[in-house]
Amino acid sequence: MNEIEQRLADLSLTLPTPAAPVANYVPYTRAGTLLFISGQLPFGADGKIAAAHSGRVGAEVTPEAAQQAARLCAVNILAQAKAALGLLDNVRCLKLIGFVAAAPDFIAIPAVVNGASDLMVAVLGDRGKHARSAVGVAQLPLGCAVEVEATLEIV
Repeated sequence: MNEIEQRLADLSLTLPTPAAPVANYVPYTRAGTLLFISGQLPFGADGKIAAAHSGRVGAEVTPEAAQQAARLCAVNILAQAKAALGLLDNVRCLKLIGFVAAAPDFIAIPAVVNGASDLMVAVLGDRGKHARSAVGVAQLPLGCAVEVEATLEIV
């Protein structure tokens, strides 16, 4: 078992089969040593978005559930990266962009996206430390609370 697989096992995580795109785009593109992962939704192991991860944060979705949704988005980013590259040992996370469907008065957007950031560091170690944007929006695809995209480097 390699280092990244061991970290995933230690976190009791199994990477799911990567989700198919929900519209006219590809799940990832590669340009030289850069891998761009399209926005990932919080699909669970069953391929569905849990009711707790649907709606707007600060209204139908609690901040804690939204942070868990962001973590699932990061798991799905890693699944797409593994599908693209075959393994994750040579991946460095350069940037995450997190989108949070937020109620008008909800401002703790960065805390929600920490769910994705924390997972990247837990799995990739120092190679998981990244630049980031956290953006509040009115709606996201399929009514989910969080979507996260990534730019990774192949080292």
